[in-house]
Amino acid sequence: MTAPVMEQADTNNQAAAGHLAAAGRWLFARGCEFRLGVVDVDALPPADRPEVAFAGRSNVGKSSLLNAITGQKALARTSNTPGRTQELNFFMLAPGLQAQGLEGAAWLVDLPGYGYARESKSRIAAWNRLLEQYLRGRPNLRRVFVLIDSRHGLKPNDLAMMDDFDRSAVSYQVVLTKSDKISQSALAAVTEQTLTALGKRVAAHPEILATSSEKALGIDDVRGAIAGLVELDALGYNRET
Repeated sequence: MTAPVMEQADTNNQAAAGHLAAAGRWLFARGCEFRLGVVDVDALPPADRPEVAFAGRSNVGKSSLLNAITGQKALARTSNTPGRTQELNFFMLAPGLQAQGLEGAAWLVDLPGYGYARESKSRIAAWNRLLEQYLRGRPNLRRVFVLIDSRHGLKPNDLAMMDDFDRSAVSYQVVLTKSDKISQSALAAVTEQTLTALGKRVAAHPEILATSSEKALGIDDVRGAIAGLVELDALGYNRET
């Protein structure tokens, strides 16, 4: 690819990213509400609208990221006790909007944190069964955002979770959290290491998002990624506004 063509491609990519960021801000400005917690697959809401989920090790910062992208300090519970999220928590994004006669733009789903051994083996096994049933029974699940602590990189239980996503053909994208806690060179290194690890994974999204909930870094990127997965036109979004 020649230099002018590469420059044009970069310009187009930047324009597309800017459009998605604006769409994400518009979408998340319309609120988000907790609707239900699910501990049994039979209690899952109908799979009738786009759905995105958030997964990660306990204490990786899932609740903080959900609060940051929605602009609500207490939407998702934050705790110093790892493993506090013990059910599938469903949040309705933009509940005042409608598309195809359905309320809201999408479900945001907070999945139980993994890798914390304080619970009993039977309880952990029950969570794992619920997660497996969820992943294989949600045709509307557009993407799972897998949160990785940028200070530690991928751990064996992260890779095991990604194996489950690959087997279930569920698209997933890595989000590095707490990126303000490390240097730019260290962030570049962990990003490169993660990209290499994802290279041969069939369901992995090729772009990694670096975030900090505390410093509001990368929050628009996550919002934009979600906006790209919903029916913006049907929801009344006008990119000119």
